[in-house]
Amino acid sequence: MGRLLLISDDLARTGRLARSLGPTRRCTVQDLYDDSLPSVQPDLIVGDVAQLTSEAIARLQRMLEPLRGAGAPFLFLTHGNAARAEAQARLLAPTDILPALTMLERLLARIDHLLEVGGSAVAARMADEARQFFDRTFFSGQMVTPELASTGTGLIARAVQHCGLREWIGAVQRFDEATHRHCLIVTGLAAAFAAKLGFADLDSYRLTKAALLHDVGKTRISTAILNKPGRLTDEEMTVMRTHAALGYDMLVDSGFSREMLQVVRSHHEMLDGSGYPDGLRAPEISDLVRLVTICDIYGALIERRPYRAPMPGRQAYGIVQSMTGRLDPDLVTAFRPVMTTFDPTGTAAA
Repeated sequence: MGRLLLISDDLARTGRLARSLGPTRRCTVQDLYDDSLPSVQPDLIVGDVAQLTSEAIARLQRMLEPLRGAGAPFLFLTHGNAARAEAQARLLAPTDILPALTMLERLLARIDHLLEVGGSAVAARMADEARQFFDRTFFSGQMVTPELASTGTGLIARAVQHCGLREWIGAVQRFDEATHRHCLIVTGLAAAFAAKLGFADLDSYRLTKAALLHDVGKTRISTAILNKPGRLTDEEMTVMRTHAALGYDMLVDSGFSREMLQVVRSHHEMLDGSGYPDGLRAPEISDLVRLVTICDIYGALIERRPYRAPMPGRQAYGIVQSMTGRLDPDLVTAFRPVMTTFDPTGTAAA
């Protein structure tokens, strides 16, 4: 529901406000006159300061600078003379201003709106950081190492945890580079899948990292094929399908574990032996590969393509469900909550 930081010059008053916002909104109350920095990075900052003295304004400006730099919107609640309080509040450049005595329903609606807007902005910033990471590492020609992969894994896992899966995918969908877009969507889905499965930190990290690496071989495919504004020909598809073996060859002597290498090479293998590049069957395909394959297929279906709009999430899940005998049915069922998180109403992210 989003993390709220309420900055106050009266802890008792602001405490009552926090309780009135309900248990689903995670509120932290910060004393304006406490010189320690807030312990949380909020999704929304609420200023509940009745006495806007010059000292209070200076303290608010110092406290807000690092918090708003991370993209959090700022709602200021005015007290007393409305015109004077609003003029003073404007010095703080708030995202929005409301009277402190605003009806609770209106206040809650404004908070939810600002959380949505702020979440989109933060997701866009974090997605752009991830795209720049791809450019600096996977697409720069340098060797991809386990250390670099760990950096990217942490970056995306934190973004999905902070912004939510829907906001993350919505931000990534706006990218023009098809490979960046697909890899970041699949990695976000894997991070969310790990959370829904209740994985411990180490297992969650393994799945997210495997998804990050799964299509690394595409960096060795011609950009004319990768970014083609239309469906691939049979010949182009044959070239595209070499990416799994190419990725394996890229990483095999770079210090990656056997399970990571298996994901890179085998994420297009199917349980019935109809996949590529090796035609593996169920006993030869690890659980980690099976997990990434589901994220990969679902991600490709909901992804924006030059020749089609993103497929609605529930429709995409229906296609995944229909792949009987090719995908692990228990894991497909376990993926349903991820689909619901991304697509709660049956429409795809824009």
